[in-house]
Amino acid sequence: MDFEFSEDQRAIAEMAGCLFADHCTDERLRAFDAGGKPFMEDLWAKCVETGLHALALPEEAGGSALGMTELMLVLEAQGRALGQVPLWRHQLAAATLVRFGGAACAEVVKAAAESRMLLTLSLDDRASAHGLALTATEADRGWRLDGTVAAVPLGADCCRGLIVAKFPEGERLVLVDLRADGITKTAGVSTHGEAVADLRFDKFAVASDAVLQEAALEWLEPRAIASLAALQLGVSSEQIRRTVAYVSERQQFERTIGSFQAVQMSMADAHIALEALRSSLWQLCYRLDAGLPAQAEALATKYLACEAGHIVGHKAQHVHGGIGVDLSYPIHRYLYWSRALGITLGGAATNLARLGDWLANNDSLGWKYDLEENQTL
Repeated sequence: MDFEFSEDQRAIAEMAGCLFADHCTDERLRAFDAGGKPFMEDLWAKCVETGLHALALPEEAGGSALGMTELMLVLEAQGRALGQVPLWRHQLAAATLVRFGGAACAEVVKAAAESRMLLTLSLDDRASAHGLALTATEADRGWRLDGTVAAVPLGADCCRGLIVAKFPEGERLVLVDLRADGITKTAGVSTHGEAVADLRFDKFAVASDAVLQEAALEWLEPRAIASLAALQLGVSSEQIRRTVAYVSERQQFERTIGSFQAVQMSMADAHIALEALRSSLWQLCYRLDAGLPAQAEALATKYLACEAGHIVGHKAQHVHGGIGVDLSYPIHRYLYWSRALGITLGGAATNLARLGDWLANNDSLGWKYDLEENQTL
């Protein structure tokens, strides 16, 4: 079995790694923190210039027609560098519109591919303990939205947004013009510096063709999980790399602290958590690209991303000691990112419970026994 990436995939990963590394030095990240900008506009311009903003879009929509594996490699590089750009939300929102939005969304997709329009999406309220707080009621020639959507990434800065609302028949994705009247925006900043906004809808009218098919949410959710997990993989891998470099130099009792058994065991635990996430994420992306069912794999990856972020983040902070909480030292940013990603994914305990419920109601693990080579067993 060959687990190697193709030459093209390695080239994409290398190009993305160089781009993010060049634009996300510690000095530039510090300047961005103090600048008050919603995202790194110069870095986003480079993403558009190199086509990274449309990797997952089909060619007829102006994209590169690549899969989740290629997007995962790019997002891992973004996570390592802590690049604050709306890379995955923008193109997955557009890709969802291509597949499920119909002709009415064609102009939005074209504008997104040409970077004339910035898109966002938010599935975060589905992981909230309170559940969805946005309700759709049937109205003349369409629907009416009432309620709130919390902390929509770039909600005050994007042109269009894909959000989830409760319809009489269940949850559906809705394409909303975020510049229209009837939306009250309360801007804020998330834990890791991402610009967000609470959106309050008051008798907000949407046309029937702005409501996507029921299958759209089922298609989008595992891809959003894979994207967040890829960012977590990048954040955690760089967190470990920096921590290992630190403990290899920091001395105590005339020895580098990396030679202490307790520190070595902490780093080993962090590395194991990271590699467990990597394996699960690769499998999820493979199945998504192959058109195979991936519900259990998505839940497992979601749990492992939350767990790895927690384990790696806190062990890295611990072995850094006092300097780990010094905001002039860069390691704190990685903890902020890992915690923010874990919160967005819903937390390890909740996702482990969901995975347990799935396994209790399915008589196979799903990630092996439905493949062709196992059908004769």
